[in-house]
Amino acid sequence: MSGVAHVLFAGGGAAGHLDPGLSVADHLAKRLPQSMISFAGTGSPAEKHTVRGAGYQYLTIPSRPAPQNPLQAVRFVTDNIAGYCAARWMLREQKISLVVGLGGTTSTAVLRAADARGIPFILLEQNAIPGRTTRWLSRTSALVCAAFDDVRPHLHVQAPVTVTGNPTRPAFEQLYDKLQKNGYRNNNPSGDGSENGGPASPTKRLVVLDGAEGARSLNESIPAALKQLKNYLSGWQIVHQTGDGQLQETENRYRQCGVEALAVTYIDEIASLLFTSDLVVCRSEGATLAELSLAGVPALLVPHPQAADDHQIANAKVFSSAGACRLVDETSQIGALDTALACELKTLLADGQLREEMRLQIRQQAHPQASSDIAEAIGNVLYDSCAERLAA
Repeated sequence: MSGVAHVLFAGGGAAGHLDPGLSVADHLAKRLPQSMISFAGTGSPAEKHTVRGAGYQYLTIPSRPAPQNPLQAVRFVTDNIAGYCAARWMLREQKISLVVGLGGTTSTAVLRAADARGIPFILLEQNAIPGRTTRWLSRTSALVCAAFDDVRPHLHVQAPVTVTGNPTRPAFEQLYDKLQKNGYRNNNPSGDGSENGGPASPTKRLVVLDGAEGARSLNESIPAALKQLKNYLSGWQIVHQTGDGQLQETENRYRQCGVEALAVTYIDEIASLLFTSDLVVCRSEGATLAELSLAGVPALLVPHPQAADDHQIANAKVFSSAGACRLVDETSQIGALDTALACELKTLLADGQLREEMRLQIRQQAHPQASSDIAEAIGNVLYDSCAERLAA
């Protein structure tokens, strides 16, 4: 491949979009050390800091999500038109060789501009029901790297699809690889410790992950659910990630319910925690499920009720049908959510054999080579694109 390839990862706006891109970029940099790698996003300070801290160039493209009310409609149109125009100019000025779409409004603007300019692009689809941009552009994409085989019926019949699984954060890959090299196939943190050479641990750990923007139902309902299960909590440690602005309220709920729990805004060492946990209650974004699979931790999934096209419910059904997780659908609950959660948690807390069976099944859903496989696919598309230009 002659010249220096410049790969642009377009997306972000949420960690679930950005983190998989960073993981793939790290593998791509090792595979093609002479290539240039950049990211395009919304320009949020946190996102910009994360990307630059990882050593990559960051480019801001105006974009705005779908309006929630008529007053936002004008800004939605003007910002996204501006984003498309800015993306067309940026693709030319930066001499972009290939675009990788990560999801989000910035991804849509850049991918449409790449399609218009004839620049090859790859779509990373994290969910069982693909997003609108993936549906719109799948036919003209160089490749759709899908997390689930279930996406195929939703895409154009001629769309080039390969199931790679979802990329995970490097810490999850590293821990998974380390445990595999040590011959540790089935982490069982509450077992006798023989598999990983550790001592017996009488304490089991339940981790609750909430804090998604616009959805606080787990923060509100889990303390009340656990209050109903006090007789089942002996020997369990509860760690609850609340998200920004919800810590004090959640702590107060646990205190009022008389349940001892460690509530934190954000868990920095989430990989280490999940690899040594016995049960998780969380949403069902594709990236989250991929990391649970590598960690081998059974979960009670509570899909985000406002997720676009109900993609979180579709994700959760894939895992629950495989026996890897249990599912509580907020949208179909007749009674209080805490009662439904308590009903499922009662069995999961009490039945260690069930958790072990779920642990084995969720490990079967893991794609530990996802980031590496996608990086290889990017290299192949770059090579093919270069060959086509030389033959023209």
